[in-house]
Amino acid sequence: MPEETIFGKILSGEIPSQEVYSDAEFYAFRDVNPAAPTHILIVPRKPIPRVTDLTEADAALAGRMLLAANKIARQEGLTEKGFRYVINCGEWGGQTVFHLHLHILGGRAMAWPPG
Repeated sequence: MPEETIFGKILSGEIPSQEVYSDAEFYAFRDVNPAAPTHILIVPRKPIPRVTDLTEADAALAGRMLLAANKIARQEGLTEKGFRYVINCGEWGGQTVFHLHLHILGGRAMAWPPG
């Protein structure tokens, strides 16, 4: 069993969050320390530590995660001007919570490279 993370506690309701989207597979909420005017995290209910831990059996889940993120981006009015999806992987990739999650960032122009 994977170690419980803050996202597991958010999913269980132990830690409150500002819900943006919820279905049987995913939960999305506003980041408490936003890096952009719109900063939403989408988390699969299935605890997968890193994006590199996805398996062939998770292929449909990964695709549905992107579709859910697209739905949220449209809902938030981000699609006309654009936005960014980010998935951090591992310590050097900036991952601080080891439960797969996708950041939806928008509401302003995004610099490249990020940072």
